[in-house]
Amino acid sequence: MRRFQQLLLAGFSVFALIPIVNAQDAKDDVKEAGRATKRAAKKTGHAVKDGTEDAVEATGHAAKKTGHKVKKGTKKVVHGAASETEKGAEKVKEKTQP
Repeated sequence: MRRFQQLLLAGFSVFALIPIVNAQDAKDDVKEAGRATKRAAKKTGHAVKDGTEDAVEATGHAAKKTGHKVKKGTKKVVHGAASETEKGAEKVKEKTQP
């Protein structure tokens, strides 16, 4: 009878520990899910940072290129206007000479 009681107690002990083991597994799963989310957020943050840096560099390059074109176009217009003004001044000068 004593042996039967020990066997019965051992059986109940095993069944009593199963929910505790499952609870630890669920807790570990939740922790791992949290870690995975953290890793994914870091990875996304790094990707956004790299993309932003690339965009800033490209925008700076485009702005510099546009600035050079504006400068060149402005010089062309100013020189053209100066040349036409000079021609107009010569015509006026010719008309005013006796």
